[in-house]
Parts: sequence; structure tokens; C-alpha cells
Amino acid sequence: MGKISQSSTKYLIRAELESSGIIEKPDIVGAIFGQTEGLLGDELDLRELQEKGRVGRIDVKVEDEEGSSRAEIEIPTSLDSTETALLAASLETIERVGPTGADIRVEEIDDRRNTKRDYIVKRAKQLLSEMQEEKPEKNSITREVKEEVRTSEITAYKGFSAGPSAEQSEEIIFVEGKADLLNLLKNGIKNTVALGGTSIPENAQEITEDKTITAFLDGDRGGDLILRELEEKAEPDYIARAPEHKEVEELGKEQIYRALRDKEPF
Repeated sequence: MGKISQSSTKYLIRAELESSGIIEKPDIVGAIFGQTEGLLGDELDLRELQEKGRVGRIDVKVEDEEGSSRAEIEIPTSLDSTETALLAASLETIERVGPTGADIRVEEIDDRRNTKRDYIVKRAKQLLSEMQEEKPEKNSITREVKEEVRTSEITAYKGFSAGPSAEQSEEIIFVEGKADLLNLLKNGIKNTVALGGTSIPENAQEITEDKTITAFLDGDRGGDLILRELEEKAEPDYIARAPEHKEVEELGKEQIYRALRDKEPF
């Protein structure tokens, strides 16, 4: 007897059987073959279809209930929709199974291709998600390269880390640390000097002697502390502050330029 592979199954006929007496699986299978034989002609003869591999094994699950039996029947096919429907309808002509009366009702004809399509869609989503998860890695490589380029732009000016234009520029922007300096470099501002923290070295005064200085400070208590240090050691010409509770290193381009545009005389 031929078998039908799951990959070639198009439809799955599902039917339920109720009998007035106790019956077993061989009784049901025998009745299906015996009582549908010749109904639909040779082309849809169930035995021949199985031998050709166009109908799969008949799967039957039987349960006995108080002197009667109930069964679930499944028949896979690779026939077209019309042939499958005819085969399914022929099951409902069965009136006896073994020694007892029986009634078979087709519950559904399941299009297995829908199941395959559902699998394809689900799997495609998983694959797409995996592809998208790889993108941050590529982006991180890009960020790493850009970070290396920006870091290589940092120079030394009067003992401080500075942007490449700091020495030539008439205007200097003081920031607290290297992270602030890198963020401004990232956004195209290259005349920045990093003071190195809240404790400002005495030689910062040398920079203020021949440059116009804007101190660009965090919008928190740390920024307030640096401002007091600057008052004593390297008084700037202008003060620009990050938004409240924000740090210069985390600002975007628009926030940076807005803060510098809104600077106030010291």
C-alpha cells in the first residue's frame, strides 16, 4: 500500500463516527474501503489512490462509551480540492461498521497548505528578526570606527585635551571632560578644550588670556561646581549650560547648538 509524504499532503479530511455498538479500528477501516468501493469510479477508488500514493494511511482513534463507540478519522490526500471533497462526502454514505449501525460526519477538510504558509510566515518573521538583531552589531562597528576617527582628532593644547582647531581658533569652548569633547567633535565642533574634571588646573588661566572663552557645562550640580572653580581660576567670557539634569556628553546636535546659541555673558 502506498504512502503519502507529509510534504506532498494538500488536504486532511477529518471525520467523526458514532456507532450503536462496540467496534474496533479494523472494522472502521474495512467499512471505509468496502462501502466506498465503486461509488466514484476507478479514478477515485480508495485502494488504488493509496497504492499510487495520492491518499495516505487512514488514521483512526476509537473510544468506547457505554456499549457504543466514537471514533475520529483522518485521511490525508494529495488530490485536488474537488476530488478530496468527493472522497470526503463518500464517507458519509457509510451506514454500518462491522455488526452495528454507524453514522459518519465530515467535520472539516483542512487545507494543509495553509499550515505550511503559516509556518513560512512565522519562520520568515524569526529570520527577519535575526537579521535585524545583526544590524546593531554592524552599526556598533561603524560607531567604533567613527569613535576611533574622532579620538584621533584629539590634540594637546597647553596641557589639555582639545579639538584640532583649538590652537588656531580665537574662540574656545571649555567642557568638563573628554566625553564632552568627543561629543562636540562628533557634532562638528572642533575648538573645544576639556578641563579634565571638576578640579581645574591653574594653567587654564593661560588659555583665557588670548582667547574668547565659552564654558559649556552640565545642567546639574557638577556643572555648578565647575562654574565656581572657573570663577577663581579661569574666568570665561560666556556661560552655556546643558538642559537641567542633562550632561553635555549626552546631548544631541540640536541641543548642543541651541545651548551655545543661548549662551550668556559671565
